[in-house]
Amino acid sequence: MKLTTSTPKITLNKAYLKEQIKRSDIETFKVNFKTLFERLQASEKESEEFYKNIVSDFLKNTFYSPTYEINTKGREDLVIHTGKSTKDSVGVIFETKKPNSTEMMTAAKPNVKALHQLIFYYLQERIDHKNIEVKHLIITDIYSWYIFDENLFDKLIYRNSKFQKGYETFKQSGKDTAFFYSEVAKPILEELDIELECTHFNLKDFEKTVKNTDLEDDNKLIALYKILSPVHLLKLPFTNDSNKLDKNFYTELLHIIGLEEVKEGSKKLIQRKAKPDEFSLLENAITKIENRGFVDVTDISKFGSTREEQMFNISLELCITWINRILFLKLLEAQLVTYHKGNKAYRFLNSTVIYDNDRLNKLFFEVLAEKVENRKGKVKTEFEKIPYLNSSLFERTELERKTIEINYLDDSETIPILQNTVLKDEKGKSKKGSLPTLEYLFAFLDSYDFASEGNEGIQDDKRTLINASVLGLIFEKINGYKDGSFFTPAFITMYMCRETIRRAVVQKFKETNLKEYVNIQEFEDLKDAINDRKQANEVINSLKICDPAVGSGHFLVSALNEIIAIKSDLGVLSYRDGSRVKHYKIEIQNDELIVIDEETGDIFQYFINEKGFAPKELQQLQETLFHEKQNIIENCLFGVDINPNSVKICRLRLWIELLKNAYYNDKSEFKELETLPNIDINIKQGNSLISRFKLNDDLSDVFKKQKFSYKAYRKAVEDYKNAQSKHDKRGFEDFIKEIKAEFQTVFNTRIKEFKDLVRFKGQLYNLQNQGDLFGGGVDKVEQDRLEKLVAQFEQKVNDIKDNVIYRDAFEWRFEFPEVLDTEGGYVGFDVVIGNPPWGASMGNEILEFIKLQNKEIIQRMTDTFMFFINQSLNIKNLNGIVSMIVPDVLLYQIDNELLRKKMINDLSPSIIINLGDNVFEDVARASCLFIADGKHDNCLVGKFN
Repeated sequence: MKLTTSTPKITLNKAYLKEQIKRSDIETFKVNFKTLFERLQASEKESEEFYKNIVSDFLKNTFYSPTYEINTKGREDLVIHTGKSTKDSVGVIFETKKPNSTEMMTAAKPNVKALHQLIFYYLQERIDHKNIEVKHLIITDIYSWYIFDENLFDKLIYRNSKFQKGYETFKQSGKDTAFFYSEVAKPILEELDIELECTHFNLKDFEKTVKNTDLEDDNKLIALYKILSPVHLLKLPFTNDSNKLDKNFYTELLHIIGLEEVKEGSKKLIQRKAKPDEFSLLENAITKIENRGFVDVTDISKFGSTREEQMFNISLELCITWINRILFLKLLEAQLVTYHKGNKAYRFLNSTVIYDNDRLNKLFFEVLAEKVENRKGKVKTEFEKIPYLNSSLFERTELERKTIEINYLDDSETIPILQNTVLKDEKGKSKKGSLPTLEYLFAFLDSYDFASEGNEGIQDDKRTLINASVLGLIFEKINGYKDGSFFTPAFITMYMCRETIRRAVVQKFKETNLKEYVNIQEFEDLKDAINDRKQANEVINSLKICDPAVGSGHFLVSALNEIIAIKSDLGVLSYRDGSRVKHYKIEIQNDELIVIDEETGDIFQYFINEKGFAPKELQQLQETLFHEKQNIIENCLFGVDINPNSVKICRLRLWIELLKNAYYNDKSEFKELETLPNIDINIKQGNSLISRFKLNDDLSDVFKKQKFSYKAYRKAVEDYKNAQSKHDKRGFEDFIKEIKAEFQTVFNTRIKEFKDLVRFKGQLYNLQNQGDLFGGGVDKVEQDRLEKLVAQFEQKVNDIKDNVIYRDAFEWRFEFPEVLDTEGGYVGFDVVIGNPPWGASMGNEILEFIKLQNKEIIQRMTDTFMFFINQSLNIKNLNGIVSMIVPDVLLYQIDNELLRKKMINDLSPSIIINLGDNVFEDVARASCLFIADGKHDNCLVGKFN
C-alpha cells in the first residue's frame, strides 16, 4: 500500500473553491485557530481525551455548532453527525492521536495503528450500523491532518472481501480490537497493491498567517477553511450552484419589474402584482404605450385575445429586453473591474453615471452598439472604457421600434422599497420609503456581488454572490409565468450532456471510416487512438446539437461546456497557433466550466497587469477559450422555442458564456475587448411541432431559382455570424428573409386549394377569351359560377396562409442550413436533447392539428412531451441520439404504448433512469430521463445517485 497526498486547494471541488468567504467567517476562523494553538502550547503530556476536546471545540466554534453534533461515539474518538442530534447518522469519523505519537500515520509510514483504528470504525459504521451516510474519514494529531473521501474507503475497504471476512472473523473471535488491528488490517494492507489517496496539511504551516495582521495574507487560509467546513466534510450543497436560486434577489427583482410569484395548486406562477406599483418598469411601460395611442405591432393577436392581455405581454417582453441588457452590463462591469484588479474607474452602471432613462438608452444604442471610433459627442469620452461588443442585444428590437424604448419611461417617479429589501440604511437595517425606479434598480444590483465568480477570495459580508448562470433560472421562471417553470437541475443537464455528447463524439469518429477509429466502442478508447489533433478538432466541431424547446438555454450551455471538457480530456484542446494546451485541466463541476492550473491547483483567472497588458500565457488561454466557445456556439449548438422571451434569454445565456472569456486584443494595445459574434441566428423563435414543409420535401425548385442557390443561402448565414456592422447584418437578414419568402411561395403552390384556385382562374380566363375570340359573347351563368369559385378559393388560400396554426410554424426543412447536405437535402442533428414542455396548454385547433401530425403514436390521451419526443426522432440524423427528461409515465402508461414501440423500433434507449418525485421544485409529477442511440443491446435501467 502506498499513501498519496494532495493539498486542500487541489482536493476541493473547484466550484466550491470559486465561492468567496465572508470576512466575518474568516475572522472567526482565525480567532479559533489562535485559541487552538494557545491551548496546545499551554499543555504538556495531556491525555488523548484532552486533545480530542481541542479539535472538537475548534470545529464546533468555527463551523458546526449548533447545526451539527460533534461528539465521541462508542470507541470512535470523534464523529460529526449529519444533524443536531446523536441520533442523526455519522457523517465524519475521526481518529485522533497525541502530538508526536508513534501510532500516528505519516506519508512514509501509513500502515500504522491510527489507520487500522480508522478502518475498524468505518467497517463498524457500514456493517454493524448500516450507515451509508459517512462522507469523510480523518486521522489527526492536531497538527497533521489526513482526510480521506469515503468513496475511496468504500471501494478499497468495504468492498474488499478480505476486509469483510476479517471483520466477521474478529467479531466471532471474542477478542479485543487489538486482534483486528494486528491480525486483520495490518497484513491485508501490507499485501494490497493500492494507492490510498488523501488530503494532507499541517496546521503549523498556517500559524504565522493566522497571527499576522495583513488582511491580504488571509487569502492563504481560504482552502484550509473550506476543507474543514461542513460543505466539504459533509458534502453539502453550496451557494455557487448554477441551479440554486437566490430567492431574495429573485423576489426583489420581480418587485422592481412589477411582478410577483403566487402559488396556484402545485405550481408557482408569476403574475402582474395584485396591487400594482404605478411606476414599476412594467406599469410604467403599459401606461406609456397606451398614452401613445399605440401601436404598430404585426399580428397583435399573438400577444393575447384582450387589450389588457396584449398590453401586459408586450410590456413584459420589453421589460425582459431591458433587464436582459442591464444584467448583461452588470456582468460586463464586474468583468472589467476584475480584469483591472479592482479598478473602480471601470464601474459605470450606477445612478451617478447613468442618472436617467435617456442616459441609459444612449448607453444601449450610442455606446454599446457603436464602435469606439464611431461614437459621437460626449459619450465618446464619458464612456471610453466601455468596449464595443457587436452584440445584437444592443440593437433596437422590432417591438421597441414599433412601441417604446426605455427612455420613454418616467425618471423622477418612485416605487416603494420592498419590505425585506437588501438595501440597508446607515444603521444597517432594511431601508424604508421609496426610490425612483432606475435608482432603485441600480442600488439593488449594487448590493450583490457579480464580480466574484471565478475568483477565490474573501468578500464583504454585505454583498451576496450572484452566479451569472443563475440568471437563466430567474428568467426561466419569469418566462413560464402562465404554466409554471420546469428548470432542469444542474446535475441532470450535466449527466445528460456528458453521457449523450460523448457517445455522439465516438459516433462522429467512427463515421470518418479511418482505420484507427473503426473499432472504437467507448469514449475512453479514443484517447489512445487520436494521433492528429487538428483532425480530431474538426471531427468534434462537426457535431450538431439541438434543443427543440430551448427555454433559457440551460442544456445548450451545459453542452457547450461539455464539448470543451471533452477536448481537454482527449488532449486535443489547442491554442490558436495549433500547439496543445498543457498544464491546465478543464473540468465541469456544478455545471460550471472550471480551468485549473495542474501544478498549483489555482483557478485560471485572466487579468491586465500593471504594465497594461495580459501575461502571455493567460492571454493565450483566454483567447483559446473564447474562440473555442465561439466556434462551438456558431457551428454546433441550435435551439428553438415558441416563446420569443425564451429566445432572447437563451441568446443572453450564450453571450454570458462568451463574456466569461472575453479578452483585450493585442491589436488595440489591450484597450479594446474582442467583439462578440452574432450567435443569435442559431437560436430561433417558432413552434417546433408545426411545419408547412415536410422534412423529405423536395425543394430543389426553390434552390434552382436564379436569384439564389443553396450555397448562397448557407454563405449568407455564415456571413451574418461574422458581420461587424449593423448595416451588414441587416443586409444579410434581408437576403435570408427573401429566401424564406421564396419557400413560402413554393408552399402556397403545393396546397390543394391553391391548385384548385389556379384551375378555376384558368377556366375563367379561357371562358372570357373564348367569348372575345369567337365573338359569341360569354356564358354569364358560367362566368358567375367561376368568379364565385375563384373568390371562394382565394379566401381559402388566404385563410391557409394566415391560419393561426401556421403563425409560429418552424421550418426544420430549411431553417438551419448547417444540417442540410450539399444539395440542400435535410440531414438532421447528431444530438437532440432537452426538457420538453409537459402538459403545456395550446389552442384546440392547434392541438388537433398536432395530434393529426402525430397520429401514429396516439393511443388515448396525449401530452406535449410525447409530441416533442416524436419530433426529436424525426429531426435527428441517421445515427443521431435523442436524450430527454420527461414524466415517468412514458415508461408504463398505456397512453404511451405506441410511442414506446416507435422509440424501440426507431432508436432503442440505452439508458433509462427513474428520477422519482423530487427532481423539480414544487412539481408533483415523477420524472425519468432516457438516452436513445440504438447502439447497445442492453439498456441500463436504474435510479440516479
